Amino acid sequence: MGYNKEVITCDNRRTRLAAIEQQLDVRYLSFSERERIRDLTATGSSIRSIATALHRSPSTVSRELRRNSTNTGTYEPYAAHRTAAGRRPRPKDSKLTYRQQLREFVKEKLQIRWSPEQIYHALVKEHPTDEEMRVLPETIYQALYLQARGGLKKEVQAALRTGRTRRKAQNTGQVRRSRFSDPMIMIADRPPEIEHRTVPGHWEGDLITGRLNHSAIATLVERTTRYVMLVHLPESHTAEAVHDGLVATIATRPAHLRGSLTWDRGSEMATHKSFKTATDMPVYFCDPASPWQRGSNENTNGLLRQYFPMSTDLTVYGIEDLERVAQELNGRPWKTLGWDTPAERFRDLLIST
Repeated sequence: MGYNKEVITCDNRRTRLAAIEQQLDVRYLSFSERERIRDLTATGSSIRSIATALHRSPSTVSRELRRNSTNTGTYEPYAAHRTAAGRRPRPKDSKLTYRQQLREFVKEKLQIRWSPEQIYHALVKEHPTDEEMRVLPETIYQALYLQARGGLKKEVQAALRTGRTRRKAQNTGQVRRSRFSDPMIMIADRPPEIEHRTVPGHWEGDLITGRLNHSAIATLVERTTRYVMLVHLPESHTAEAVHDGLVATIATRPAHLRGSLTWDRGSEMATHKSFKTATDMPVYFCDPASPWQRGSNENTNGLLRQYFPMSTDLTVYGIEDLERVAQELNGRPWKTLGWDTPAERFRDLLIST
């Protein structure tokens, strides 16, 4: 019986030791890496050369030696590994719970409407060598949203600019859901002749909106000539209204100048499949947050703000007003067109066939 107890005890020790010494993640130093640190340190290797040998950052090696050496200043891999493993258990109390100076600093800055990110960088600047005076922005957010963790009082939530009392999930961009029921054709699938502007009749489009986004004008720019057409949207800029306005405007142009349309990802183009059916023009959509993929249209929209400021109610402008503005823009000479005007280049396209 005693022998069996001894065997069981040894097995338990091995199990605990294996659990302590296992590498949880490649981000953390393994036991074998700590052995190499010990061996290289004994030969007098510098921190930078040790880091190079381990394919680690020099700061990782420096921090390891500083935090996990023995009280006598020597570095022992077993002791270092156990010390590091002892810091693993979760959950841990936040620094905001037991570091009064840190907690007061954070509370003071939140009360004057600083963001958690601003607070973090201020701490780094004011306490460059004190790691205990560090708290990540996400930790501050969690302390505000989850009161039991962090020690910040509930009224400090008033400092949050969003006013939300619950944490909003962040979109990493790795998973995106389509905002339309009909699948989008992305700009990466657009034929190269459109990208290179070698074939006329391909358009870029978007909306410019007025005060409080309550009114809008649809803008179209032909890619080879930079010719502008403005679409009147007197009632609304819903997907149905934009669809009807675009179809009516595009219908005024001959078939050889109705090649394709490249648009932003706005919900006003939710009926893009119906638009393609009505005009025989495929619609290509830009990547998220990539307005430069519709560069001609973006530039034109900037010029249009000279006529239609963002604070304007765009419903006060009639079809004649839009036509006058379009004529002015199309009558300006462009360096990229050899100082021809868009109107001249577009006229040549109209009479070429």
